[in-house]
Amino acid sequence: MKKVVKVLVLILACLLAASCKKQNQQAAEKASSPTPENKITIGFSIDTLAIERWQRDLDIFINKAKELGANVIVQNAGNNIDEQNRQLMYLMDRTDAIVVLPKDAASISDSVQKIRAKGIPVISYDRLTLNADINLYMTIDSEKVGEYMASQMMRHTTGTNWYCILGPEEDYNMTLIKEGIQRIVRNSPVKINHIYHTYNWNYDLSYQEMVRILKSDVFPDAIICGNDAVASSVIQAISRYYPDIYIPVCGQDADISACQYIVQGKQAFTIYKPIIKLAELAAEFAVRLAKKEELPEGNFRISYINNGYSNIPTVWLDPTYVDIYNLDKVVIDSGFHNASSIYGPSTSSGTTE
Repeated sequence: MKKVVKVLVLILACLLAASCKKQNQQAAEKASSPTPENKITIGFSIDTLAIERWQRDLDIFINKAKELGANVIVQNAGNNIDEQNRQLMYLMDRTDAIVVLPKDAASISDSVQKIRAKGIPVISYDRLTLNADINLYMTIDSEKVGEYMASQMMRHTTGTNWYCILGPEEDYNMTLIKEGIQRIVRNSPVKINHIYHTYNWNYDLSYQEMVRILKSDVFPDAIICGNDAVASSVIQAISRYYPDIYIPVCGQDADISACQYIVQGKQAFTIYKPIIKLAELAAEFAVRLAKKEELPEGNFRISYINNGYSNIPTVWLDPTYVDIYNLDKVVIDSGFHNASSIYGPSTSSGTTE
């Protein structure tokens, strides 16, 4: 009987030792790895996901942030300013840094100021937030986009009666694009007959405006559009009312439809913006700001822009002109779109020089 008791005591001692060892090991692993509670969380407030461009930006951003070990909370305002302000307040209580793509440059200023008062860093993404203490503005050089649109359009037409169908006036990028266009055409024979701002990026409205232009007394020699989705609505109007007349049309973003139209000869060109690089940098910078780390140097320009509150550090990336001759090199070789989505599954490449 005593032997049995000794054996049981020995077994119990071994089990207790093993249990303590396992608990110590688990405690060590827990201490050496970040817990979900300590993980960086980045908020992304976006005005709408109804545009192909923004869907792509967001996907790239989320993937990069996760690669860097951060969680992402996305809030889609559905093109509603009041909703975006409510969502920013929601993110303020749940995140370590916020990236915002504002619907209106000036209408989120108060919300951003409240966020900054709590010490949470804010990055304004692709559109400048006005009158607020943002930490960083990251964008493609929209003035250069406008310059490319105007200078390249001069290569596609000798006509001088141009029209601009841009995006909403509250989108500050449209202001910069206009400045770029006007800088190029200022001392040329070109006349910008009318600049139309498409309210809320409503493509039915841009279609209707193009119909109005086609029926006006001054027939258009060229149409510069705020983005490729606007350009698509313009091309649809031209195809319906003047299917046998070619009118040069351009946009920006290198959407799939725009690349297809370029191949088909319906769109003169688009402006490609290095969206992959922009979104990945934004994710990296948001994580670094959340950790209170210095921003790295890289292959981009940094300068300052005054947003009405102060001079804001700004990261500028350069756009690229894309037509039928360099589409493969710029759009496909970069991995932005694949060949089959542009040319169809039976064709792997187009015309290059």
